Amino acid sequence: MPAQTALTLEEQAIYEWQMTVPGMGEEGQRKLKSASVLISRVGGLGGLVALELAAAGVGKLVLAHGGNLRASDLNRQLLQTHDHIGKPRMESILRRLNELNPRCEVVGVSENVSEKNADSLVAHADIVVDAAPLFQERLALNAAAFRAGKPMVECAMHTLEATVTVFAPGKTGCLACYVPEIPASWTRQFPVFGAVSGTAACIGAMEVIKLITGIGESLAGSLLSMDLSTMQFRKVRLPKRADCPVCGR
Repeated sequence: MPAQTALTLEEQAIYEWQMTVPGMGEEGQRKLKSASVLISRVGGLGGLVALELAAAGVGKLVLAHGGNLRASDLNRQLLQTHDHIGKPRMESILRRLNELNPRCEVVGVSENVSEKNADSLVAHADIVVDAAPLFQERLALNAAAFRAGKPMVECAMHTLEATVTVFAPGKTGCLACYVPEIPASWTRQFPVFGAVSGTAACIGAMEVIKLITGIGESLAGSLLSMDLSTMQFRKVRLPKRADCPVCGR
């Protein structure tokens, strides 16, 4: 990560409460200000990751999400508004984040991640967040992150279940270790409550904050699974496959 940048008096006042978290301090806040994060898809899941990171004082967000807002997006995409239906999602995303934190540099890319653009997008960030609904995007981002040697926070949800994990090149396996190919039955549209995607998003944002500042213990190498229908949470170690084409030997 780049050299830490000093905090202004305004920033010291805004982040006063979180700087009192044990292990954080002003040094941790400077690390957040100096960091850059790429988020793949900024919808119901990635949008809230972006919102929490902007609120926490991350210095730069690179956001990749294409297409126009649909009415069916509004039950979970909290960076959008009803009057924006039919318009490019990125316009509203940039406006809402700049309204929250004008000190955060927000770069909007109106494209979804693909094998063609993944490497160039990852090059602009220290940490990658995967919040895409399609495995084509997830696997392309995973491969690019490992090629660049950058950690990836993986957030996912379906119906009332959600998962969060962290992949760290050289230390853990990767997404391709346990999802080696695109599931044949997977589609873009699936059952979703905004509160479920929001739960995964807030935990994912906290994992990013921990990676940047060094506070707490990362989920690197472990998968946190949440069943919100029963409120059962469990954490399991993920395998690292020696024969994985992405991170194997």
